Amino acid sequence: MPHFFIKSDSVSEGNIRITDRENYIHIAKSLRAKTGEPLLLIDENRIQYETSIKSISSSEIVCEVSKSYYSERDLRFNLYLAQSPLRSDAQNFVIEKATELGVRAVCPVITDNCALNKANAEKKIDRWNRIMYEASKQCERAVIPHCEKTSGLAELIDSERFDKVVAFCERCATKTIRDFFDETPVKDGESLLVIIGPEGGFSEKEFDLFRAKSVPMLTLGNLILKAETAVTVALGNIIYEFGLRENN
Repeated sequence: MPHFFIKSDSVSEGNIRITDRENYIHIAKSLRAKTGEPLLLIDENRIQYETSIKSISSSEIVCEVSKSYYSERDLRFNLYLAQSPLRSDAQNFVIEKATELGVRAVCPVITDNCALNKANAEKKIDRWNRIMYEASKQCERAVIPHCEKTSGLAELIDSERFDKVVAFCERCATKTIRDFFDETPVKDGESLLVIIGPEGGFSEKEFDLFRAKSVPMLTLGNLILKAETAVTVALGNIIYEFGLRENN
């Protein structure tokens, strides 16, 4: 069922009026939706509305609400990805998959072996935010994540925004994701920053930084993965390990 983000002030007396140009064009022109067809809508308060199209005019779409409820399509902890930007399609893939995997935000970090310099990375942030928005619609996210401005590793680690920070460093890893969760389980509502490096890996100076800041360096196993693959495997395994402990 098509899924769109709306504002709560568009809801009134069991109806929702869609007047913003982007949603209107997508629904009426791109999807060529017709009266009677279902639409799934969600507002900024995470209230999900199951609706059917009541009418379509030249400027608005009116939907009738059949059911509304608080959306649970979100993680129970705050997952952040600090990642060294890759080139073009590979980075777009990372942004899309990180969104599907529930991150609150992607924090681009300029590392020693980063494929993009700071200026080029900054130019792409609007596009990455757009990808996150579209991916959020496709996978029915309750909250739209965002891409932050670029920063350095030390700046991000020292920001005190996160309850826990881990880095994936195959060459210098000292423990697995399971080891980390066994020793320091992530609790509901906590913020976890996951750091993943560029295709060329972290530099020795960056390894020293992780040691100095007591950032656990984790492994994804014996295989050497491309950076974009490492992102999906790392985030997926972290969600899995959290779920194991949440259900026990």
